[in-house]
Amino acid sequence: MADRSETPTVPSSQASNVLTTTVDPTSARFEANMRFLADLMSQVRNESEKISEGGGAKAMENQHGKGRLTARERIDLLVDPGTFFELGNYAAHGMYEEWGGAPAAGVITGLARVQTRMVMIIANDATVKAGAFFPMTSKKVIRAQNIAIENRIPTVYLVDSAGVFLPLQEDVFPDTDDFGRVFRNNAVMSALGIPQIAAIMGMCVAGGGYLPVMCDHVLMTDGSGLFLAGPALVQAAIGQKVSAEDLGGAAMHAGISGTVDFREPDDAACLARIRSIVEKWGYRRQSPWDRRKPVEPALAAEEIYGIYDSSPARPYDMKEILARVLDGSRFDEYKAEYGKTLICGYGRIGGFAVGIVANQKLHVQQTDHEGHKRMEFGGVIYTESAEKAARFIMDCNQDLIPLIFFHDVNGFMVGRDAEWSGIIKAGAKMVNAVSNSVVPKITVIVGGSFGAGHYAMCGKAFDPRFVFAWPTARYAVMSGDSAAATLVEVKVKQLERGGTKLSDEDKKELYESVKRTYDEQTDPRYGAARLWIDKIIDPVETRDAITHALEAAALNPDVPEFKVGVLQT
Repeated sequence: MADRSETPTVPSSQASNVLTTTVDPTSARFEANMRFLADLMSQVRNESEKISEGGGAKAMENQHGKGRLTARERIDLLVDPGTFFELGNYAAHGMYEEWGGAPAAGVITGLARVQTRMVMIIANDATVKAGAFFPMTSKKVIRAQNIAIENRIPTVYLVDSAGVFLPLQEDVFPDTDDFGRVFRNNAVMSALGIPQIAAIMGMCVAGGGYLPVMCDHVLMTDGSGLFLAGPALVQAAIGQKVSAEDLGGAAMHAGISGTVDFREPDDAACLARIRSIVEKWGYRRQSPWDRRKPVEPALAAEEIYGIYDSSPARPYDMKEILARVLDGSRFDEYKAEYGKTLICGYGRIGGFAVGIVANQKLHVQQTDHEGHKRMEFGGVIYTESAEKAARFIMDCNQDLIPLIFFHDVNGFMVGRDAEWSGIIKAGAKMVNAVSNSVVPKITVIVGGSFGAGHYAMCGKAFDPRFVFAWPTARYAVMSGDSAAATLVEVKVKQLERGGTKLSDEDKKELYESVKRTYDEQTDPRYGAARLWIDKIIDPVETRDAITHALEAAALNPDVPEFKVGVLQT
């Protein structure tokens, strides 16, 4: 990866790629948008702070009473100050309420710097059900491991867990994305040369005991326990009475079994030892992605709050968003006059060269092959847009340029004219190019991300390295209004066939009920709870989030050969 200390000066004659703005910060619309998004972001921040409290003050006191730090206190001591970029904070949000909930799924994950080296942190939160694994806990750990595998990120596990949450063991234990996959990933990561450090800083029992022992380095603090079966289970199983310390304490594993590499007196000493180990790592070959010295956008990021508008009646210009994310607000737009409902082009974010694929929300005029002019709806992918994007995505793979997708998509155009123009072939071509891309792909869901448009714009199923979402994101097969109208129509016909006729008031009540449920499920917090989204971000921090992701991607130097297979023509 080239990392040049200076960005070449661009002569004024070549500065035509600087995006300009027509935004009026004093307009009523701008101010209304600002208030709406600021209120929404405030709500998300308050929820995030509540989630960060884990099991609450009493559980934190209990952890301190054992002479142990909480998971977040451990992370603060371990990482370079101000470098922790949390992922999956909303995991399990609103789930497992019958068991008292599981804030952040009982495990904290994220990227950070330790002695300036980027690492993935996976830390059990013992204040949440003693760090037990709920179904989403396993999935969250696996997601963090998968990010580490794909980007070759060294990983540090801070282990303090009672093992599987037994009342839900059937959903934690057996499947390919359940508990066992964690240990499989340990082995795969080690074979790939991805360093793994595990620090046992509390309980580590049953099958969970394999996680630290399958890592490259194992540390353990005094007072912790590592065993396949605890004293009570050992006595029940074989009648042997033994203390926890003799069975699996730090002194035993350091001096008798030889399982741990470093025995430390307490959390602080253990975390200091990890920093000392990381500081001595060597450097691997760097990736081919081009990077230069970052340049701040020419326009203020805070203005994004006033630009974005979720109302279909008031379309906004996606280029205004890009102008506040891209380095120097510079953008080389690709095929600017063709397929205008998708914006494609080249720029830099955080110094990294990137290719942008973004939905344009403005309605635009297009001329078809017969010379007829038509108005195209913003946020809809037309045949020309899909063909342009497919070609652009292939070019980025050819030139080794990472791809960033900005979603605000209603889906593909439908109707006779669209079908006659070959919309399905064009969409298939775009999906093919996205599917077979070998450069890093990062997805940012700004607004709607509906239907097949979600797939073509590199949705979760298409292996983006990271998926970020604004709090304004909506994530579903179709919008709440469209879904409610469709489902109500189907329900009304079913009832009428059975001889029941609904009044207009009954239809309205049914519509509102369906829409409420559907809107709840399209909320980004619902998706983040299920790990469809890695992080809900403040729109102002979009540039920083993408830069974190690109820095992570830069740790993996391996780029497979780009092949697309059969393309529809």
